[in-house]
Parts: sequence; C-alpha cells; structure tokens
Amino acid sequence: REVAAARALGSYQLEEKLGEGGMGEVWRATHRLLARPAAIKLIRPALAGSAVAGVSDETRQRFEREANVIASLRSPHTVDIFDFGVSSDGAFYYAMELLDGLDADVLVRRFGPLPAERAIHLLRQVCHSLIEAEARGLVHRDIKPSNIFVCRYGEDHDFVKVLDFGIVKTSQDAAAPEPALTRESVIRGTPGFMAPEQALGGDRLDSRADIYAVGCVAFWLLTGKLVFTADTAASVMMQHIQATAPAPSTRTELPVPAALDRAVLACLAKSPDDRPQSARELLRLLDEVDVNAEWSEDRSREWWEKHRPARA
Repeated sequence: REVAAARALGSYQLEEKLGEGGMGEVWRATHRLLARPAAIKLIRPALAGSAVAGVSDETRQRFEREANVIASLRSPHTVDIFDFGVSSDGAFYYAMELLDGLDADVLVRRFGPLPAERAIHLLRQVCHSLIEAEARGLVHRDIKPSNIFVCRYGEDHDFVKVLDFGIVKTSQDAAAPEPALTRESVIRGTPGFMAPEQALGGDRLDSRADIYAVGCVAFWLLTGKLVFTADTAASVMMQHIQATAPAPSTRTELPVPAALDRAVLACLAKSPDDRPQSARELLRLLDEVDVNAEWSEDRSREWWEKHRPARA
C-alpha cells in the first residue's frame, strides 16, 4: 500500500520510469478514471538538490513555463500536454501524451544514418512545430535529436513530435544577454547543437538560433555524426563559434543532394543574417530538394513493421 501510495500523482498512477535527465524523470502512467495512458514528467525534491528544502523556485518556474508554453501550442508536431500540478510530497509534474516510438538520437545510433528523403520528411515536421513557435515569439533553445521524437501516431508512421520546451524563451526575453553558463554552471542548451550567438550569450538570440540547431540535427540524421566534436563542451562551443562546418555529403557514404547540402550549410552559417530567416523559409528550401523517391507513408509503414513491430 505504501508503494502504491508513493506512485500516485494527482489523478495518475505511475507505472514505469521511462528515463531521466537534467530536468527530472519521465514515467509511464495511467489516469485513474480515463483509459488514455500518459507520460508524466516530474522533479522530486531530491532531484533538485535537497530533499529537505524541496524544489527550487527556479526549477518550479522553468517547469511551469514549459507546461504553459506547450499547452498554448497547437501544432500536431508539438507534444500535447494534458495536466499540470504539484503533488503533496512536493513533486512538480505535468502529464503529456504517451508516444510510441524513439527519438532521433536513438534512431540514428541504432539504425544508422537516414536516406536524404527520410531526413527531409522528418525535418519538414520539425519546421511545422517551429513555425508556430516563431509566430508566438518563442525560441526553443534546445533543438537536438533527443528532443525530436519519431513515432507511430494513430495510423501515421514516422510522425514527429518536438519535445522539451524547458528552456524556451520569448524572443523579447531572449534578446537580453545571458551567459551560456549560469551561476550553477548549467549550460542553457546543448553544446553540440548550439548556435554561435547562443554559446556567446549574445544579445540577438532569436528563432534563427533554432534554425542553426535544426541544421545540426539535419547533419546528424544524414551522417550519424556531430557537426563538431572535441574533448570538452567548451571546445565544442568554440568550434561552433569559429570553425567552418563541413557539408554533410563529405561525412557519409549515402548520397546527399547538392541542394540539401546547401540548405544544411545555410542553417549552419555563423551569422544569423546568413541563415534561413524562419522555419517557414527553411521548409521552402527542403521542399525544393529533388530526391529520387519521396519517403512515403507506405515506406514509413514498411520500415516500422520491419524494425519496430507494433505491440499486440
């Protein structure tokens, strides 16, 4: 009974831990009255650094901001949120849709680089989510493969959901200078996918920082490699600031159309002014890439049935 009570969170019963990261834990859960399953993201007091003091105000504010931001977005390619609250033991949580699939980091590590047409198919959906975020004046600031979830969604396959708006900022707030390392030495973003101006803590951070990160994600999908690697996070960030990015076609044996090379390199331009100026503009560039065969729903379904058969 004590274990059951400990796993009760509001109207939800926690069943299985799915993962954990810098912001907390994610659990599979069921609603006590409704049949729909959910994924619960939460921070317990111990994860915030002190089981006595409880969750810090900053952590609570970040979680609340993420929940409210996601709840306000309506793109089908942004993860949907159901519920939000703080439990009696101080756990701060929100409930979101439970997705059947794997993130783009695991996808490439497990199955290798993607053909160009499939990468384009996934990137177009990421752009769809970011187009709405831009319209709301939001900068995600942590677009990376582990936040791009590829799933079976109803009868659709290779359906993308953008996750984790935990460090999102409005473009007005993002215009204020902020160092890449806070006083707790926590990087606001992920070094391997961080735009130069974000790494520098500059005063012009806007949605074009997300465009740069999408370019890094595209490079990962096409090559299975990071744009830049180094022994330390600081060295990686310095390369994003200073070094010229290679074309994806030079880092993979799979064919990459020249137009796709150009689109990725445009995203990876050091100056925000030299990148596509919006996710909608990037979407147009992706639509102009000529591939031998589009990644159709039939091809998607065939891949999923072969590699990730549905559970009975």
